Amino acid sequence: MPAGKKRIALPRRNWQITAVTCVGSSVNSPCRSLSGRSRASNFMANQSKPNVLRLGLPKGSLQEATLQKFAKAGFNIQLSSRSYVPYVDDVELEIRMIRAQEISRYVEHGYLDAGLTGHDWVIENGSKVHEVGEFIFSKATRQPARWVLAVPENSPIKSVKDLQGKRIATEVVNLTKKYLKKNGVKAEVEFSWGATEVKAHELVDAIVDITETGSSLRANKLRIVDTLLTSTPRLIANHASWKDAWKRRKVEQLALLLRGALEAEAKVGLKMNIDERNLPKLLADLPALRNPTISHLSQPGWVAVETIIDEHVVRDLIPQLKAAGAEGIIEYPLNKVVY
Repeated sequence: MPAGKKRIALPRRNWQITAVTCVGSSVNSPCRSLSGRSRASNFMANQSKPNVLRLGLPKGSLQEATLQKFAKAGFNIQLSSRSYVPYVDDVELEIRMIRAQEISRYVEHGYLDAGLTGHDWVIENGSKVHEVGEFIFSKATRQPARWVLAVPENSPIKSVKDLQGKRIATEVVNLTKKYLKKNGVKAEVEFSWGATEVKAHELVDAIVDITETGSSLRANKLRIVDTLLTSTPRLIANHASWKDAWKRRKVEQLALLLRGALEAEAKVGLKMNIDERNLPKLLADLPALRNPTISHLSQPGWVAVETIIDEHVVRDLIPQLKAAGAEGIIEYPLNKVVY
């Protein structure tokens, strides 16, 4: 055998050459052999593919909260640590996990039909999109996020006018420049890649940063001077997609279910039984969304009462209901409340 040559042993068997489809250009990319029947099946599957809505969801700080809301809305979304294309149990949806900062741009240009992102990034990017609805939730609370102008606690800066000729670090450069222009102030605005709070003490004169409660700013000994924008998540759609009857209906269904899931988070259901003679007093104490549901029990003279109320009042209300004669009081959680 010539030097440098190697012999490869193959098992004895009958080999059959079939068509091979390789994915990607990498030598490590997986290849699948397809029989004629498989190729035909794939072709027919592509030809009969149903309508699909391409939906962008935020990857990052809002990701976990968003996936939880969609789960309550009825959509099971499963992520892989190595993929930005999650599984969803709805063949009419294709989901892409993208940074919230970019979603509005991709929706505007039609790469996505719709997306969930912050109102702040729609404004920052100047994206021309259709706003379907506002959904108030965040990574930690149900409070809106705020973009605020902040300075060190001992800074002489008391108002936006004191920023004349100063340097400001922020992730929302366009929003900050518009704010300064509106107030007739000329200052240098530089983009911040992160850890913006740290820069306020040594590298810049002020920062524009996002906060929900202000606790992070206080922990870094920063003082809020002004609020530039209050932002909440918004469901947005591409204008052309919104004009498509099927896609619009699909987006509206998403909005309905998502809004129902959010409404349910702050409410619970209550069931109880009561002697019909005590019913008037009970109803006077029951802050139902609408008139409660009342049904007669098999035991004469007794009724069952069911209603939906705000969760924060339950701990005060249940003792009152018990005192009014209610028995068998049951509190239960809700998945959706659709008005």
